[in-house]
Amino acid sequence: MADKPTVSESTHRAPTSQRASKIEGPAGGIGGTISIEIDGVESKVPIGTTILEAARQLGIRIPTLCHHDDLCIAGVCRVCIVEIEGMRTLQAACAFPISQPIKVHTHSAKVRRARRHIIDLLLANHYGECYACGRNNNCELQSLAKEYGVDFFRFGHPDQPMFDIDRSSHSVVRDMNKCVLCRRCVRTCIDLQEVGVLEAINRGEETTIATYMDKPLGEVVCINCGQCINRCPTGALRANDPTDDVWTAIDDPTKHVVIQTAPSPRAGIGECFGLEPGHALTFEMNTALRRCGFDKVFDTNFTADLTIIEEGTELLIRLYKALVEKDESVAVPQFTSCSPGWVKYLEHFYPEYIPNVSTAKSPQQMFGAVIKTYYAQKMGLDPKDIVTVALMPCSAKKFECNRPEMADSGFKDVDFGLTTRELGKMIAEAGIDLPKMPKSDFDDPFGTATGSGVIFGATGGVMEAALRTVIELVCGVKVESIFEHADIIPVRGFEGIRYMELPIQAVGPVPDLLKGLVDSWDWLKGATLKVAVAHGTANAKKVMEDIKAGGKLAECQFIEFMGCPGGCIGGGGQPIPTSPEIRAARAKAIYAEDAAYEIRKSHENPAVVELYTQFFTEGPCGHLSHKLLHTGYTARGKYIG
Repeated sequence: MADKPTVSESTHRAPTSQRASKIEGPAGGIGGTISIEIDGVESKVPIGTTILEAARQLGIRIPTLCHHDDLCIAGVCRVCIVEIEGMRTLQAACAFPISQPIKVHTHSAKVRRARRHIIDLLLANHYGECYACGRNNNCELQSLAKEYGVDFFRFGHPDQPMFDIDRSSHSVVRDMNKCVLCRRCVRTCIDLQEVGVLEAINRGEETTIATYMDKPLGEVVCINCGQCINRCPTGALRANDPTDDVWTAIDDPTKHVVIQTAPSPRAGIGECFGLEPGHALTFEMNTALRRCGFDKVFDTNFTADLTIIEEGTELLIRLYKALVEKDESVAVPQFTSCSPGWVKYLEHFYPEYIPNVSTAKSPQQMFGAVIKTYYAQKMGLDPKDIVTVALMPCSAKKFECNRPEMADSGFKDVDFGLTTRELGKMIAEAGIDLPKMPKSDFDDPFGTATGSGVIFGATGGVMEAALRTVIELVCGVKVESIFEHADIIPVRGFEGIRYMELPIQAVGPVPDLLKGLVDSWDWLKGATLKVAVAHGTANAKKVMEDIKAGGKLAECQFIEFMGCPGGCIGGGGQPIPTSPEIRAARAKAIYAEDAAYEIRKSHENPAVVELYTQFFTEGPCGHLSHKLLHTGYTARGKYIG
């Protein structure tokens, strides 16, 4: 059996508040406290704490616009200005580190007038009508205008757009007529994700946010992650919304419209209906989707389990070739391929490592291929009459389903990708109050899923699901004998990079599912499985640079990458706003759902086993599964990527 795992010290980027407060005190070291007074309330805070942070600790609200808890300090919008006794000018609370005792007034007459003027000036350049905007009732500028009593346009209002709307991307639509130059998108793209597609150009009133050479978004190295959308305070950035096309398909009696739902939207969609983050509405949503008119409601967790089997088999093939056949051409470590934002990041920035990416398609794309082949045959349907819709937390999934190679079924495998926000809008449009819906289960023949599929939604979830299966199929022991309740805690959490070692001291027999792959696992006895997890492409970059330098992570056999901070729970299609606390609440809901499942391991999913028995009869990584579920393969074990 496997020994207890060895876990290394995790590395991560400190939250903005921590980075901001670590400045030197009077003695030249970090630390020390200082007395302050905010709106008559006295307190002591660590030296270097910003006024905004100090106010929040006291429960005093200071409005912000450019500030975001995920991002570095900018201080460009000045909405958070406050009055400090003894200072002639107002100061930005988000960018003012406290280094001496001060008295602060956050809502004095001078402050209120200044904030009102700032908001008026922002509106003077903000084109559009709120009622026709996708961010209506969820726009930070709109909320500020209401809060500060803006009832007319003091400095005028544009009557014509100045910019063309950029619809070139499958994932993200840019409308710079609504931009307020807060630079959140720039900081998200450069600092949070380290992609660098967006930048502020020109100066003064000529300043604008642009791409490289002002090219359309679809022609630059955008990875479609949508993190810019989640942090934009207005409607300047939004997802490319296909809901009208989905309604058209639903209303067409000749079409059989099915929807698959990923775990993360189920943990987040309640926020679209006024619930606090952390309330999963999985089974209420099933009922709502049927009332919207979808013919079948399927669980993406089914193909998440299928992905674990296919991707895990592929890993074993690679390791056999590398360790037994001494084939130096085999690309190890193997990288996960579930996150289309991560895959596109790798294609742009580290193309020499494309062979390391698992050829297994994502659960979304696997489901599309299975629907238009196995399901169509089983139900006696013509695949051309089936419309497949995928509910995902991710704007990059819209790009993924439109990749030309995603049509191995003979048809476009997934026709439309919906974000959590877009489905929330559809449900509301149908007059449905989602939290009040009765519960109902998923439809057969894919109604059975496992806890392993559920945890795909959080960073580390794919790795945990894979380890649950690999330990049992290779070591021949129950994973619970190593990890209590099968919870592999070392790969969970929000540290940017996590690393774990799992020694394999004993092996079991080759299970029936993998017969013909190898004769025995003896070649793995005594080996140490080394794995890592990274979320957000800034952390992915650190991992890739370590691998390029021949560092510790180059010794891994398997690495999970997710393009978005927190994994899918923080995806670019999730409800707005997002923050570390919100992502943690969504993750908690996902792990609670995992714990409630009777079956929690992918290889024990009876619907997956039935699929191999009836359809993919050659087993994982066989000829047919290569054709429908993978890219870059010919036949079992013959890797050509």
